[in-house]
Amino acid sequence: MSPLLKNVEEAGLKGISKKRHPYLINGEDFFTLPTEARKLFATLVNADTEDSITLLPSVSYGMAVVAKNLHATMGQNIVTVEGEFPSNVYAWKSFIQHGVELRLVAPPERYSAESNPATMTIEGIDFEPTTRGERWNDAILNAIDENTALVVLCPIHWADGTYFDLEVIGDAARAVGALFVIDGTQSIGAMPFDIETVKPDAVIASSYKCMMGAYSIGCAYWGERFATAIPIEESWMGRYGSEDFRNLVKYQDQYQQGKNRLGMGEQSNFALVPMLKAALEQLLQWQPAQIQAYCATLNQPIIDFCRTNDLWLEEPHWRAEHLFGIRIDKRISVEKLQDALKKRNVFVSLRGDSIRISPNVYNTTEDIEALLLAIKESIA
Repeated sequence: MSPLLKNVEEAGLKGISKKRHPYLINGEDFFTLPTEARKLFATLVNADTEDSITLLPSVSYGMAVVAKNLHATMGQNIVTVEGEFPSNVYAWKSFIQHGVELRLVAPPERYSAESNPATMTIEGIDFEPTTRGERWNDAILNAIDENTALVVLCPIHWADGTYFDLEVIGDAARAVGALFVIDGTQSIGAMPFDIETVKPDAVIASSYKCMMGAYSIGCAYWGERFATAIPIEESWMGRYGSEDFRNLVKYQDQYQQGKNRLGMGEQSNFALVPMLKAALEQLLQWQPAQIQAYCATLNQPIIDFCRTNDLWLEEPHWRAEHLFGIRIDKRISVEKLQDALKKRNVFVSLRGDSIRISPNVYNTTEDIEALLLAIKESIA
């Protein structure tokens, strides 16, 4: 999770205080703030209108909407990557019972050292640093065929930051009529994302990470293939004319215009939505491209250190600057590393066999130096 920005925290506290005087909350307040937040997210991802944006509590909620409207039948398949975040896997497990194949595309971790002298061996596994990302992308493309019903990916892998070429993969999904769905939690806010370029059918992103918002709220974009989608809950706010509180009991079969039917109930949360709004406003001032550039500057000493010490990390074209992994080889003691990191007050994650590093605007060159000192201490 990202730390809370000061103005985001202030917005949340101010929102909480509203409940102290609920008689000052009017009907318009239930709709104004969510609409403002949806407009800001639409701007962040270059969606044409906020009518295609909804608020939701989690990625699993958004994936449940996709699953409810996914018409996958026996003999078809769903494509994602091995080691994907669980919310992007569990939603599709029930389809297996109906004869749908779940294809988890593994990274190409085994190569022949003879075919590439640059290949290095780490704990018996051969890596080809210059082509690993490209080959993983190729493997995803090869997994998509005429029987693919859904391709679901993050722009980068959540464990090691490997970059997936969403434009090319999206073209392959559309060519066979498959839905193309993105979990943007690991990147949207810290890395540019363009709806018009990627052309996804849905994008779902929690705000607690790269969007620097609160936990339990996020945003989703829904394309035209979800124009008549069925929501997973029947919120009163999702119905036509719900802004008129006097007539709420004149029940409506018609939904709100746009995709807002797919949003969560109680989406006017008076604490979380102001926090989301404040975070999005700040990100639009900073701009994700500038965040990537800042992180790239911070990362250079790490890259130099890895090259000098033969530690593996993905090549520049195939990794993000705000999230990437250094492979732990036999020389690195995990126990020593954990102790060294704790001693220097450095917080990174161990994901599989990688040290996952997530720099952002709140980091400094001193933080990077502390991280490198900790890694140096742990190398035997």
